[in-house]
Amino acid sequence: MLADTTMMADKEDHDDGDVGVALETKPKTKRPPMYKVMILNDDFTPMEFVVHVLERFFGLSHAQSFELMLTVHKKGLAVVGVFSHEIAETKVAQVMDFAQRHQHPLQCTMEKE
Repeated sequence: MLADTTMMADKEDHDDGDVGVALETKPKTKRPPMYKVMILNDDFTPMEFVVHVLERFFGLSHAQSFELMLTVHKKGLAVVGVFSHEIAETKVAQVMDFAQRHQHPLQCTMEKE
């Protein structure tokens, strides 16, 4: 019985004799592409509704929302945020659904940055 214990200790102390550092290179993770979410101008959606949408779905202050709404009105569109694909897709769907439920033709779209 004593001999068995000694042999096990020897095995533990002298595994294979190689001691070193594992040199595994981690693959570089690429950042996911980002997407711009844009609100498009139309001649029918009230400006107040656009301000409300910007506050509600993009977390902007009233002043920020008002400024962006004016940009949409004057330039035809404005980027209202930049998000990962899933979040951008969700924001577009939320805005489009909300506008439709309130019978406004407001358009929201996304494109790769």
